[in-house]
Amino acid sequence: MSFVIAAVVTFFGMFLILPFLQFLLRLLGFYAVVEEGTCHVYVLFGKVRAVLDDAGFYFLWFKLGLAAPIVNWLGKRYILDRKLDQIYLRSQAVNSEEGAPMGIGIWCEMRIGDPVAYLFKNADPRGSLAANVSNATVRCLSNMKLSSMLENRHVMSQTVRAEVSPKSEEWGFQLGSIYIRKVHFRDIAMIAQIQEKVVNRLRQVTSAIRQDGANQVSIITSTAERQAAVEFAKAAAMRPEIVGAALRQIGEEPDALEAMFDILETQAILGGGAKITLVPPKSDFLTQLVAGSTVSNTPDHPNQ
Repeated sequence: MSFVIAAVVTFFGMFLILPFLQFLLRLLGFYAVVEEGTCHVYVLFGKVRAVLDDAGFYFLWFKLGLAAPIVNWLGKRYILDRKLDQIYLRSQAVNSEEGAPMGIGIWCEMRIGDPVAYLFKNADPRGSLAANVSNATVRCLSNMKLSSMLENRHVMSQTVRAEVSPKSEEWGFQLGSIYIRKVHFRDIAMIAQIQEKVVNRLRQVTSAIRQDGANQVSIITSTAERQAAVEFAKAAAMRPEIVGAALRQIGEEPDALEAMFDILETQAILGGGAKITLVPPKSDFLTQLVAGSTVSNTPDHPNQ
């Protein structure tokens, strides 16, 4: 039974009584807990009494003195987030030196550096910082050369940061990086004209590449044909010499010469397309044919 009673008392003590006591002590200004990345500013009767900007546990009696019990009743506590924050301003309108309407997208990082200045020197410090960055971008980057505007983003970012930093520190901000992320054309007709020029230029380059390739092929082809013609001419000039040498060697052998002329004669006969009648050796057919031909050509033949 004593264990159950102790468990119930512990439960009520840990989950109900202790949180209530902690709340009452904080309400009476006995202590405060500052979380990581936050800042507490205590104001009493229009005057800043304490600024707690480091994370940890604080006894307010040592920080505020006799004002600690009443600061939460008659004063006000501000809890500020001091973590890194970011804003991005899209398409800030500027004009180049050539008169081209350009848009610039700028990225800005900042955190609260001076909590008191952030609270009391500007009613809307974040909106004022965004407006200041926008004005500085338009004021510092207008009338730049178009080529510089499209290429030198790092220099442009440094210029805008140097212009914005003094005023932002006055409003309690500590600037981080300011970076020009995007530079683009705002005029749709100009974008269409640039696209058309780029397409035409690409077509010209493609045609030039094709023509150059065709010219190179023609040069290679003509060179090859010229070299081939030279070699064929050399071969044609050498042929009579080779044939003459071969005939001279054949002419030194009478049997070979006679056989060659027989072959050439037979080849000429075969190539002429004439009809040839082959008669077997020791046959009377040729004699009879000659005799018949002689008789048919005699004019006084009795049977004519």
